[in-house]
Order: sequence, then C-alpha cells, then structure tokens
Amino acid sequence: MRRAGRTRAAAGLLIGGLVLTACSGGGDGDQQTQGDPNAPVTLTINVFGDNFSLPSDRSVYDEYEKLNPNVTIVENRSDFGAHHQNLQARLTAGTGTADLELIEVGQVAGYVGQTEKFINFKDQGVDTSAWTDSTLARASNPDKTALIGLPTDIGGLAMCYRTDLFEQAGLPTARDEVSKLWPTWDAYVATGQKFLDKAPAKTKWFDAGGHTFTGILGNEQETFYNANGDLIVAQNPKVKDAWNLTVQAIKNGQSAALPEFTPEWNTGFQQGQFATITCPAWMMGYIKSNAKDTEGKWDIAQIPGGSGNWGGSYVSVPASGKNTAAAVELAKWLTAPEQAVKLFQKIGNFPSQKATWEQPEVKDFKAEFFNDAPAGTIFPASLANAPVQVAGPQSGVIGNTFATALNGVEQGGNPDEAWDKALTDIEAAAGTG
Repeated sequence: MRRAGRTRAAAGLLIGGLVLTACSGGGDGDQQTQGDPNAPVTLTINVFGDNFSLPSDRSVYDEYEKLNPNVTIVENRSDFGAHHQNLQARLTAGTGTADLELIEVGQVAGYVGQTEKFINFKDQGVDTSAWTDSTLARASNPDKTALIGLPTDIGGLAMCYRTDLFEQAGLPTARDEVSKLWPTWDAYVATGQKFLDKAPAKTKWFDAGGHTFTGILGNEQETFYNANGDLIVAQNPKVKDAWNLTVQAIKNGQSAALPEFTPEWNTGFQQGQFATITCPAWMMGYIKSNAKDTEGKWDIAQIPGGSGNWGGSYVSVPASGKNTAAAVELAKWLTAPEQAVKLFQKIGNFPSQKATWEQPEVKDFKAEFFNDAPAGTIFPASLANAPVQVAGPQSGVIGNTFATALNGVEQGGNPDEAWDKALTDIEAAAGTG
C-alpha cells in the first residue's frame, strides 16, 4: 500500500529508536537447502497493508502453493512505520529478516545504499522490460548494476467520494460532473465549504489533513528532495503552499481528523464521517475490505489537477536468508504481469507493468464496489502526465512527519509551531540539523 505509503506513525517513533515486532525470520527449522529446489520450504513475507492479499483472501498465495506443493507461504503484517524500522534493524543485525520483505516506494531510496544486504535481481534472470526505467531506477544503485527489489504496484491518484453524502449536500453525484467541481486543489477546498453548508450532521469533507497534503504534492516532480539528492523541504515553496492550503481547510472545519490506518479511521469509513478521500488505486482495496457495508455508496472522480501518483512497493529478498533461491522465484512470480492483473481486479493495486494497462482485464475493468467506476481507465489517465517524482532516503519519514504535524493542527495546535517543529524533526532525521 500497496502501499502507503501507507500509514502514519508518530514522528518520534520514526525518528527515534527502533522497535522490533514479532515475525518469522527467514529459514528456520527443516527449511529447503539452496541445492534442492524440491525440498519442503516455508517462505515468510513481511508486508504492510494489503500488498498481496486481503485479511480474508490469500488466493494469490494459495495459487503459488498449488503450483509448488513443496512451498508454504506465511505472511506477516505490521504497521507501515514499524515494518520499515524493523527491516532496517534486522539488516543491520544481519539476521531476523523474512525471506521476502516489502519496501514502499518512498522508503526504497533509504535501502539502495545497502545493496550488499539484498539479492541483486540483475543476477537472477529477471526480464525487467516490463517496467519503465524510472520505476526500476528507484530500487537501483546509481550505476544501475544492482536492483534490490522488483516493482509491485503503482499508485495513481483519483478522488473517492460518497455519492449519498454529496446528494444530501446538494452536490452533483455523477463522476464526470464531480470531477468538474475541482480542476485545482484550491477548487477542491472551495467545494468543501459548499459541502459543509448543507452536509449531514457530523460529516466532514475529508478524512485527514495528511492525506490531503500528500495528494496536493502528488503531481510535483520535486517535493522533499531535488534531483541532486539535496534536502529542499524548507526551501521548496510547493511544500509550504501544500501545507498552507491544508491548514486552511482544517481551520475551516473540513477535516474529520482521523489518523490513517487507525480503528477510528476505519470507523470513519463505515459510518460516513467524511465525504471524500485522496484515493490512490490501492485505497480501493482498503475501503472494500474495511467498510463492506458501504458498497455502492462510493464512486471515483478525477484528482484535482488531473494527474498524480502516490504509492507503490518493491519486493526484496534479503541476502541473509537461508531460502534465497526459493524466495527469488516467489518474488518473480508475485511481480509477473499475470499476478499484477489479478491483484488489481481483486484488491485494487494498480499494476506497475505498463504493458498491462492496455490488456482488456485492466483497461475495461470496472470497480463494482465503487458504482462500477471505470478504474481501468481512471488510474492510467492520472499516471499519464504525472511527473516521475524525486525521492530521497528519508522521503517516507518526511511525509509521515508532516502528517503527524497536521494531525496536531487538527487537534488545535498552532500551525506555525507545528511547521517549525516538523522542519526541525526532518532535519534531525536527515542528519542535517
């Protein structure tokens, strides 16, 4: 969350000490030896969010196990922040990683400098032609001799909205008409005020300021880092503009102030506590999984500005694992176009393999849960003109820090003080403070 990325942890957690959560390490017990591909093997995969399965549906793993009867797959899920912290801690210790580890697109730059700790997919007979050069570059070292992860999904950006709440507030509900309401993010915030004028009781315009902030920046090439790898958060006017517009919306009462991936956020989906949400493709699966009773009440419109991306992940195989050969084969299978298409149809994770976008299974796909919205055309259209965003080693941490700061503003904190503290925390995390 695929990829949110996908959840928000407190800035102190992300910047401070490492917290290890329980998981199955790679290669325990009667595991497969590297020389016998038919020996029984249990492969562990550490993920965050709905990367390859839903809590009630692990059919993609079941299919692989059926094709490979000697393989058993165990998936471990944890919070976005804890997942990446634990991965780094275990890489540093040289032990304790799963056989396969997911790395979110905003985090992968922080691991590229540790290529010796991962299996190099350049040496594993992978056909990388399915992905764009820019997608592969994010998980490659500067001279492109090492590739530490295979791309899974890509975000794309749209706006998911509740048609029933729009109707009650006197706004249009047809997706084309809704898209016309917000050609820009300023127009989106202005529409939010119109919504609040007639909104149902206790209903807000969006879920959380952090999501809106990320969406606003989703169509910018340079946000936290420039192309030279320099940290430019404090000097980039686009970041401050996104902050100011989000704060304006919060101060106008538009935010439900529900931190992402919390029980309160899930309840907000279920009870209709907000009318819109910045919606990368992977969000479809999350809504479907956590708010089943809202089927048919959602639809999907164009993102303000028309394009943008948020999310995506990479499957990596730590070199310290005892089952690296089997893990590589599973990683290759999970990221093959055939599985990418199935996962899009089942979970909503949009394939990163561009060739799949023209396949009927993707291009003609309609999201039944979302009022048959043509998801197979909405998300490619969003990605078509989106710039390749520059990411740096702390991009994920920075985004989470801003989200946490905005949550503080939603709780009544001073916006200027929250901004200053966020910059201080970011500089400390990046080693520039």
